[in-house]
Amino acid sequence: MSDLLARVTAFRAAFARRQAAELIEQPEFPGVFAVRDAEFALSEEHNQLIVDGPGTDPAALPELAARWLGRRRRYSVTVLDPEVGERVTPVLAAAGWEREGIVILARPTDGCQRPEPAALPVELAGMREAVLRQQREWSEDEEVARQLTDRRTARLRGAERVRFLAARTPTGEVAAWSDLYLEPAVGLAQMEDGVTGSQHRGAGHGDTLLATGLALAAEAGIPQLFLLADAADWPREWYGRRGFVEIGRNPSFRSR
Repeated sequence: MSDLLARVTAFRAAFARRQAAELIEQPEFPGVFAVRDAEFALSEEHNQLIVDGPGTDPAALPELAARWLGRRRRYSVTVLDPEVGERVTPVLAAAGWEREGIVILARPTDGCQRPEPAALPVELAGMREAVLRQQREWSEDEEVARQLTDRRTARLRGAERVRFLAARTPTGEVAAWSDLYLEPAVGLAQMEDGVTGSQHRGAGHGDTLLATGLALAAEAGIPQLFLLADAADWPREWYGRRGFVEIGRNPSFRSR
């Protein structure tokens, strides 16, 4: 399990680096780098510090965030190593930052087959209207909704193969969607940003997405699929009932 967690952590760091429009790191601050993307300036995922090693003094992180990310409404730091996260927590808490727990869940793909009907890979344009509609429900800011929809174009750079999956209603309407990242060279797949549109919940579309992603990973020869869940939210239990087990945790932090 420790080997799997180490490979997942390395994959997450590599994914962040590859999708970044700008990558900032300096030798005097080992174990930390910043990703920036002016096109998606309102996306914290694409404008944050990422700590992937123990080298930098935690007390330096708030100042590094301000220096490397420029003026922002709030700053975000993701700490990929859980042991480093425990050392960082009291320092950032004292500076007024809020902590969020991230649970890493994984399961083997052996024997996974596509459901019937299966979700299908689509271009972003094929699901953009549904995604944007949902983002508008969550945010009154039109520009936020647009950027959080279109930032998927940056994710295309993150892995060897990136697929956007859509589950449809019997009439062909996009009901649910998810990202699938496939990295056969390291034997890992990741599913993220899985959402069922508000008007389509309770019809099993989430199961369709998940089963399709597992099957596509198996077909690509990838033995493990992982995903991230909020430690305090209900989806982690939903995934647990579908064979996912916790392999680790890490924190993320946001300035107030």
